[in-house]
Parts: sequence; structure tokens; C-alpha cells
Amino acid sequence: MRGGVGVRGLRFLWVRWRVVLRLAGWSVVEAGQTFLTGYAPARALDQGFLAGRAGLGLAWLALAGVGVLLGAYGTARAYAAVAALVEPLRDRLVERVVGRGVREADGAALSGLTQQVEIARDTFAGLVMVSRSFAFTAVGALAGLVSLDPLLLLVVGPPLLAGVALFAATLRPLARRQEAYLVADEALAHHWGAVCPGLRDITATGAEERIAADTGDRIDAELGTARALAHWGVLRVASLAIGGQLPIVLLLAAAPWLLDRGVTTGALVGALAYVTQSLLPALRNLVHGLGTSGSRLTVVLRRLAPAPSRREAATGPCGQDSSRDAGPPPARPGARRPRASATTPAAPATGSPLPATSSTPPALALNAVTFAYGPTAAPVIEDLDLTLRPGAHLAVVGPSGIGKSTLTALVAGLLRPRQGTVRVGGATVPSAAAAAQRVLIPQEAYVFTGTLAENLGHFRPDPGPEAELLAAVDAVGMGPLAERLGGPGARVDPAALSAGERQLVALARAYLSYAPLVLLDEATCHLDPQAEERAERAFMERPGTTLVVVAHRISSARRAERVLVMDGTGTAYGTHAELMRVSALYRDLVGSWAPGPAGGSEPALALRDADRVDAVAGPGLAGDGRHVVAHGPVGQVQAPGDLGDGGPLGGKG
Repeated sequence: MRGGVGVRGLRFLWVRWRVVLRLAGWSVVEAGQTFLTGYAPARALDQGFLAGRAGLGLAWLALAGVGVLLGAYGTARAYAAVAALVEPLRDRLVERVVGRGVREADGAALSGLTQQVEIARDTFAGLVMVSRSFAFTAVGALAGLVSLDPLLLLVVGPPLLAGVALFAATLRPLARRQEAYLVADEALAHHWGAVCPGLRDITATGAEERIAADTGDRIDAELGTARALAHWGVLRVASLAIGGQLPIVLLLAAAPWLLDRGVTTGALVGALAYVTQSLLPALRNLVHGLGTSGSRLTVVLRRLAPAPSRREAATGPCGQDSSRDAGPPPARPGARRPRASATTPAAPATGSPLPATSSTPPALALNAVTFAYGPTAAPVIEDLDLTLRPGAHLAVVGPSGIGKSTLTALVAGLLRPRQGTVRVGGATVPSAAAAAQRVLIPQEAYVFTGTLAENLGHFRPDPGPEAELLAAVDAVGMGPLAERLGGPGARVDPAALSAGERQLVALARAYLSYAPLVLLDEATCHLDPQAEERAERAFMERPGTTLVVVAHRISSARRAERVLVMDGTGTAYGTHAELMRVSALYRDLVGSWAPGPAGGSEPALALRDADRVDAVAGPGLAGDGRHVVAHGPVGQVQAPGDLGDGGPLGGKG
């Protein structure tokens, strides 16, 4: 999207015009309560109690009570409509934050994902409720004033408009000063983050005065921005006094004049009710909500959602499915990460790298790559050399925690090697050119709220033809699921999909992408062997595709041209038959795979890779809505023993 935050916001609402209309409709129902707040008491006085007809007066008051119930119902329905606006905004912001973090290795992406996105979500919801409440409350109250007596509108209307106009004039300057304050606060925090670890060195070099002066300058800068923000905050108080409290004074002061000109006592009481019970609270909520939260939302959206270029839109989503890979996985208590020194043997029988053609660069090239999770940690991958020609098919196997997922994260640019280089299609990783040529699907597939077509076309810069979309769905074996959901235009609820169904959506999405290098990091672990084979063969037959599969079943390794075995002390590389002859670890891993139904192979262990997140392992998986597609009957956890065991050389224990 192009343009500023306001323009993009209007486009966001325009696309969802049906939701906006629904919200407006329920707000009209809610505004009925506002209208009756003043109108019913006025009629109860004039036509009922003051006229000696107490029954009629009570009837009008009862009608006001019905209006309260009706307004409460409208408010509840309005909240549901607001949710339909807020959740898509949150999804889009998460996409942008994760995409930027993947493309640019932005360390601030975690803060944006965990804090700023939630701030934007909650603030946007509050602003929608506050803004539409003020608008419809004002319309209902002003309509009530006119129905009681137009002279009342002449007294209340001008100060109300003046107060709202003054408040509107402060919004832009207030947002600028709010942003300046946040920038100054971040600069001070960054400065402290650099100073505090080096206090001993500062003292040793005698730099206390200079550091103190620099720190003082930053504190003064933050103080200045805070004062400027406070000065503009005073105008918000003034706008509230003019628009909400001055009309009360004017109504009381003008009461004799109004009564002389035919305004009834009930109408005057009703006007006071409109101002004190409706307009003043609504204006107060608007000033405090939109004045503070609105400026904060503007600042957060500017930081989270810069307008992407077309190229970024095409390459960025590769990171969305791998948001869990943005950093080192959490360490298990007492667990020790195995060291994986990866030196590719030179002999063909033990896995010499595939040669690249002279006319095109390799699809993937790793040169002396070493990686460790921390400066003092033992390397997970050490001196790894690997070259894949375009169109190659590689399976990566090894015990759990050995570094398989770390390898795919390095190729995708989610992690940076300590030493060595990674190139995808000749482009250095990480870079936009490299990101455009790879797509990574991890164990936990990302599906967002939207249509099925939007989910499947998520990696494409422009919507693809429906025929192409349906062909991809059929290729990876997702046809029955797409039919059950209702076709490409059907809305998708991620919580209603099982883990395996989400993986099918992610696989079809990757198939539709333009990326020639496909990284499947146990991306079919929730599928049965037949579904897994169909999905992998779809990518094998996809024109121009280089496929790297972190294997979960031995059948994946058998289908691959070459297999890379990672064992913590070296690597072996070759065909399945070659490795069965020369690699004891590979024979042990193959032996630990249990035969599955219909001649397939089943893993004998619930997934647990220290480089990844637990994938499945029985019922009750957090966030899965108990729709777990396990490797047997749902809820069944199988005994240890697959290639990902975590014991020495894949052994049990």
C-alpha cells in the first residue's frame, strides 16, 4: 500500500465496507438509547407529571428503560463488528513485522511482534469504539434537542462544535510530539544499554565526565519532548471544557430567556440530560481516547507498517511461516545441545557435493559455514560445505537437536553464520535477492484469518488465476480440504483447522510461490505417509524446483536424490543405498524407523527437536483446538525410537 497511515487506514476500512456498515447499523440501534435519554424525561414531565397524568409520565420513563436495554444490545453487537475489523489488522501487522524481521534481520521485530502489534490492536479497537460512540451519540443527542425545541440546539451546538474543532486541531501536533517523545525515550534506553555493561571500562579509562555529559544530554532531550507533549495536552482539557462543560453553563444561564420563548420545563431538563448524560461523557472519552491512544496508534503504525515495495511484498511473506525460527529455540532445563561438526567427505561414496553447472549458479551453496547459539557456545554446525545444483532433491536427517532446523534457518536467512557464507541462486544470504528465491515451511504452519484464496496466494505479489490456485491445491493433495471449506472464496478460521490441514494450506502456498528453492522443515510431519509422499512429489515435479526436506520418515530419504546425515561429529552425504553401506548412523536411523501402514514408514517418536518447537505429541496441543493430526489415532503418543531420538547417534535413551 502506498500513502500515509491515514490513507492506508481508509483503504483498510473501504475493503471491509460490509463490516463498517454492520457496525454503523448496530450503532444506530445504540443511538436510540441516546435519543430517549433526554426526549423521554422531557415528555414525562411536560405531558405526564406536570400535567397531572402520572401514569403517562411513568410510561415515558418505562420507554426510556426499554431504550437502555435496546442500547445495551446494540453495544454488544457493535463489539462483535469491531472484532471483525481488529483481527484482520492484527494479522496484517504480524505479517509486516515478521516479514521485515526476516528480510532485514531486524532485531526490533520481536518487540514489534510481542508488544507493538498488541498495542496497535488494542488501541485500534478502543479508537473504533470511542469514535463511533461519539459520532452516533452526538447525532442522537442533537436530533433529540431539535425534536424538543430548535432553540436548545442554538445554545448547545456552537460550543460543542468549537470544542471538537479545537480538539481536532491538536491531533496532528500531538501525534508528532508523541513520536518525538518515543524516539527520545528509545535513544536514552539504547544509550543506557551501551553504557551499563561498560561501567568498569569507563572508570578505568577516566571517561566518567564525558559519559555523564552524553547521558545528561539525552535525559534533557527526553525531558524537553515530554514538556512539549504536556503543553499540547493542556489544549485537550480546554477543548473538553468548551465542548462539554460550557453548554451546561449556557443552558442554566439562558434558562429564563428560553422559558420566555416557549421552551418547556421538560424540554430544558431533557437538554440538560443530553449534555450531562450523553454529550459530555462521549466527548470526554473521545478526547482522552483519541487524543492519547490515537497519537500512539499513529506512531506505532508508522513503525510497524511502512509501505512495502512490490518486491518486498513478493519476498517478505516467506518469513511469515517461519516466525518461530527468528531466534534460538528455548533451552530445555538440563539439556545440552549436541555439537555438530559438519565436514563433507571428499569420497563419492560418502557424499561429495553435487557439482554446479557452468552456465548457472548453484541453487544452494554453503562454504565453510559455522554457527553457534552464542559467542561461548559450542558450534551446532561447523565448517559445513554443501552445494546443490538447480533441480536437486536433498533430504536432511539426523538425531534431534543436531542442527537440521538450524541449517534450514541459515539457508533462509533467519540466522547468520558465525563464519562462512551461504548463497541461494548466487545471492548472498541474507538479502532481498536471496529471500526472493527461497520459501521455508516449518513444522508449525501459519494460517491467518481470511479467505482460502488469500491464504494460498500469500507468497504472491499479485492474486493468481483461480485455475492456477486449484491446480496447486490438487497437486499437493489439498483438494478434499478445499472442497470441505467451500472453495477459494471461503473464509478460513485457523483455530478450526487441524495441524495437518494447516500444513496442507502452507504447502499449497509454497507451491504457488515463485521461489525455486523450497525448504520443508518437517513440514509434512502431521500428514500420513501417503499424503506426505504426494506433497513431496508435487514439489519434485514442480518445474525448476530445488527441494530440501528435513525428513521425518525414511520414505522421504529414499525418495531424495541425495541424503545429508548430520551426526554431531561430521556429516555423510550420498544416495540412500550408498549411505546404507558406509554410514553406521544412517543404518541406525533407518533401523529405528518402524514400518507403517500400507508399506509406509512411521516415526516411532513424537516430534521433539531442540532446534524447533514441539510439533505434535498427543492431545491438547496449545492453540490447536484439539484438532491434532497425529501419526496414528488422534491422541496416541508412540514409543521413542525414530531418527530424532536425541540419544547418542540416534540410539535410544
